[in-house]
Amino acid sequence: MVFLKRSDQPSRRMFLKAAGAAGILTGMSRYALEEEIEYAGQNVNRHSRPSELKITDLRVAVLRDAPMRCPLLRIDTNQGISGLGEVRDGASERYALFLKSRILGENPCNVEKIFKKIKQFGFHGRQGGGVSGVEMALWDLAGKAYGVPVYQLLGGKYRDRIRMYCDTPGRRDPKEFAAEMKKRVALGYTYLKMDLGINLLRDIPNTVTQPRDLENYNNTKHPFTGIEITPKGIQILAEFVQAIREEVGYELPLAADHFGHIGVNSCIKLGKALEPYQMAWLEDMIPWEYTDLWKTITDSIDVPTLTGEDIYLKEEFIKLIDAHAVDMIHPDLATAGGILETKKIGDYAEEKGVAMAMHFAGSPVSGMANVHCAAATQNFIALENHSVDVPWWDDLVEGVPKPIVQQGYIPVPETPGLGVELNDEVVKQHLRGSDYFAPTPEWDRIRSHDRLWS
Repeated sequence: MVFLKRSDQPSRRMFLKAAGAAGILTGMSRYALEEEIEYAGQNVNRHSRPSELKITDLRVAVLRDAPMRCPLLRIDTNQGISGLGEVRDGASERYALFLKSRILGENPCNVEKIFKKIKQFGFHGRQGGGVSGVEMALWDLAGKAYGVPVYQLLGGKYRDRIRMYCDTPGRRDPKEFAAEMKKRVALGYTYLKMDLGINLLRDIPNTVTQPRDLENYNNTKHPFTGIEITPKGIQILAEFVQAIREEVGYELPLAADHFGHIGVNSCIKLGKALEPYQMAWLEDMIPWEYTDLWKTITDSIDVPTLTGEDIYLKEEFIKLIDAHAVDMIHPDLATAGGILETKKIGDYAEEKGVAMAMHFAGSPVSGMANVHCAAATQNFIALENHSVDVPWWDDLVEGVPKPIVQQGYIPVPETPGLGVELNDEVVKQHLRGSDYFAPTPEWDRIRSHDRLWS
């Protein structure tokens, strides 16, 4: 502690003299000072009371090809900040609009509270897209309100960049297919995936056994189609993989997807035939809900198995994980219930020794939601990129370095929320119709009794 000598202490007379002078100066410059304060404060962030934040609106804008049909959504608030989310590709924007009346007036920072209120309105497949998209937008708002990136609200990050794996549609010629895969490697991708299925055997005799005039193939689950691959067909498919391995080598992981609606026996035979090629995983060989059949396939082959992109919420993942029915899980954040639910799925899998890759096909809005979740989840392996061949994909958003994917990775944003804002002009060029976040007053009112208990 410092003590002043008596001679150093200011006298009452000195104090009054100084105060009088200050009063004169204040009187002379009061108006100039007010102008200075107003000027200095014009750029101050006034979104400083997260506890008073309220949701005032929800609107949508539907992309027609990004690379698929992706409804974007925007949640507005009473403090002038908005949050962006995205309904899963191919899903109806109505899945999100239906939730508007349930979230109006809520504080978006109460993410889990709101999620528990609306999660009953989602389901497996595309029906989980509305809840998941709203949940993304809530995290974007919470991050902006508190001035931190979303990953920080999830507990921090394990990595500074997110490895992408590159999906590649099939080519009917093995050499052409291999050349396309080599182009992915040249772009810097360190994880690859190929489409490998009975569509590559089309018009080749004696490769597939199936009932003639099979009706409603797309909506018939695999065990019920009667389709099996012949030894000739399996050999041809293996030759596709062999050609790709000869082109890209064995150092990079190579996964496969889109086998077709084939029976369990064909899945096992094909898996055995692909064992020499060191596959990273075989994806969605049969529908996800057949836990026992998945375990039969997994236990029968020495190639990792993976499923999960159509599963909503953690409970069904838990069944697969506990049974060790698959080697890896593969949630789509835009189906699974959003950012926090997907992290919970990953965290549970980690405890059981199961790795998590992440399925994704959509705009950079959902892409960044995945990036934050992947950064915060320890057992993450790789995130899908379905837009390598879409030249304007990066241009849909602003606020992050371009290109968004850099040598096979996306850097984790350090800016508040998801870290991106829409480039309005570019988005408008790729809309279905002309509506760009048009008003949605018809969805303001609740018209049902939602409680699930009496």
